[in-house]
Amino acid sequence: MTAHGNGRDSGNDRSSADGAGDFIDWDLAVTTAKRLTRPGPEVSRAEAKRLVDELRHAAARSEAHVRGYTGLQAESATAPVLVVDRGAWVQANADGFKELLRPLMSKVRSERGEPNGFTAAVGSKVTGVEAGGLLAFLSSKVLGQFDPFYTGLAEEGTGRHGGRLLLVAPNVLQVEQELNVDPHDFRLWVCLHEETHRVQFTAVPWLRRYVLDEMSRLVESTEVDPNKLAEMFKGGIERLAKLVKGDSDVSLIDLLQTPEQKAVVERLTAVMSLLEGHADVVMDGVGPTVIPTVAEIRTKFTRRREGAGALDQLLRRLLGLDAKMRQYREGAAFVRGAVEKVGMEGFNAVWAGPENLPTRAEITDPGAWVTRIHA
Repeated sequence: MTAHGNGRDSGNDRSSADGAGDFIDWDLAVTTAKRLTRPGPEVSRAEAKRLVDELRHAAARSEAHVRGYTGLQAESATAPVLVVDRGAWVQANADGFKELLRPLMSKVRSERGEPNGFTAAVGSKVTGVEAGGLLAFLSSKVLGQFDPFYTGLAEEGTGRHGGRLLLVAPNVLQVEQELNVDPHDFRLWVCLHEETHRVQFTAVPWLRRYVLDEMSRLVESTEVDPNKLAEMFKGGIERLAKLVKGDSDVSLIDLLQTPEQKAVVERLTAVMSLLEGHADVVMDGVGPTVIPTVAEIRTKFTRRREGAGALDQLLRRLLGLDAKMRQYREGAAFVRGAVEKVGMEGFNAVWAGPENLPTRAEITDPGAWVTRIHA
C-alpha cells in the first residue's frame, strides 16, 4: 500500500547540526527500517483508497461516540488524523524519538564532551541501523497510535494542544484478514480505541505536557558514565537470562534503570495503563450499540494477542511489549472498578489534574484510588 500522509512536518524536523543526530543517524534508521519493513497485504489502488476513506470516516464517526460515552468534551480538529502506511509510521516515530532524545544528547555532550569525528560517524551509523531494525519490527504491529511528540498544530492560546493520530492502514487490513472478521466493524472498533486517545489528549489540556515532561525526566536521568553503565549491565545479566527464558517479569529496558528512572517509570506505567485501559473500556462499551460483531472481534483479537510465535514472544519480552498487554488488562480493570463505585462522572475526576492520576499501586486497587480522591 502507498502512504496516505507522510507523517512529517518541516517545523518538527531539526537538522543534526544542533546535536540531536550525531549519536544516532536517524536518516539511516529510517532508510534501514523501510528496507526491512514488509509492505503489507497486496491491494489494488481502488481498494487502498476505499480502506483509507473508510478509516477516515470511521475516525470522524468515533469522536461523537467517545464523547457521549466518556463525557469528555474535546475541541474538534485540535489534533489531526492521518491514515498512513508502514513507511510513514516509521518516519513519524523516528522524528518523535529524535525529539525525545534531544535532552539526552545534550547531556552526553556536556558530561562527556564532543565525540571524536570518526568515532561519532561510525557509532551513529551502528545505532542508526539498530534503531531502524527496531522501527521495522514495530511498524507491522501497530494498528493506530496517538503521537504526542508532534507539535505542528500546537500554538499558545489557540486551543491547539499538539499531537496527531496515526492509523496504519496496511496493519488494520492485515489483522482483519487474519482474524476473518467483518472489515467495516473492525475498522470502526479500532478507530474507537484510537479516537479515545485523541479525545483524552485534546479534552485534558495538561495531559500531553505531563506525559512529555515525565518522558523527558526519564531520558535526562539516564546514566552516561561508562563505569556506572558497566555496573548496571553486570548486575542485569542474571535478570536478562531469566527474561529470555520467560522467567522474569521485566523488559530489557528495565535492566538499565537507575532509582530515579524507576520512580518515573512507575508514574509513566500508571498513566499509560490508565490511558490504554480507558480506551479499551470505551471501545467495548460503545461497541454493542454500533458494531454488531464486537463480541466476536474482541474474542478473536484477544486470542491473537496471546498467540504469538516463540521468536515474537521473545522480542515482545525484550522490548517490554508484554508489559503493554498487561497495561490494557490492568488499566481496563481499574477503569471498570472505579466506574462501578462512583460512576463515569466520578471516574472523570481522574482528569482534573496530575495529582488525581492513579499511582502504580492504585491501578490494581481502584478502591484505594476512589477512597483517596472521593473520601
